[in-house]
Amino acid sequence: MKKIGILFLGLISAFSFSQNTRFVYQVSMKTDSTAAPKIENAYLDISTEKSIFYGEKRMKRDSTIRQAMETRNFNFDRNSMEQFRTAITYSIEKNHATKTISYKDRIARDQYWYDEDRTFTWKILPETVKIGEYETQKAETTFAGRKWLAWFTQELPFIDGPYKFSGLPGLIVKVEDEKGDYSFDLKETKKIAELPNFESRFGNNIKVKRSEFLKQQEKFNKDPMSFFQNQGGGFAMRMGGNQNPQNEAERRKMMEERLKEEAKANNNPLEKN
Repeated sequence: MKKIGILFLGLISAFSFSQNTRFVYQVSMKTDSTAAPKIENAYLDISTEKSIFYGEKRMKRDSTIRQAMETRNFNFDRNSMEQFRTAITYSIEKNHATKTISYKDRIARDQYWYDEDRTFTWKILPETVKIGEYETQKAETTFAGRKWLAWFTQELPFIDGPYKFSGLPGLIVKVEDEKGDYSFDLKETKKIAELPNFESRFGNNIKVKRSEFLKQQEKFNKDPMSFFQNQGGGFAMRMGGNQNPQNEAERRKMMEERLKEEAKANNNPLEKN
């Protein structure tokens, strides 16, 4: 009877986690080596087929833009969008069946995506510690030019984690690089009805190799306005619909300066190589 009871509890646990689950992480990012870290929330949404990692602010921004497009309200206050400015512009989708990790991010008006061509080689260490309500075990790996320290728990039966991290025998509760420039800390768990869809509603969805994505990103950082023009429009929508020529020229200049400053300030990216 005791064995049956244990099996029954195990089935209940497996069923409860077979539903769509959202793990909320606090992300600390020192993208600019001369400035204080940026702190944001990000979601890791997991279903039986896949998981998606993305920023909370991006979800709120996309929802606002989608509502404006559906109601054709192109004159809404764009200054209010500043609250949704985020350092987590990307989304990362992991397919459980194929074991692929797809990275998606917008460059100008188009969304580019690539399948990760590097793998994680973890070293599981004997050290254990309780983080929040979970008993965790330490592991380490080297990825994208940084040494990473992770703590995972087998109490949450997901071979997954924030960002691209995965492959440990349990959910990654915390992961940080050795220098402390970047960290992901689990703060909350909740059930959700469904996973979001980040397919682009305007522009193109372009699949490339990782090396080509980096080349296109570098071109955009050097000359963002030319990149917009070469993509064939989309600028007016981003800037706020119809503008008179003088105002549009001023907005273009302001936007170009801002984009170049942002690229310059991103001198300490998560992936260093």
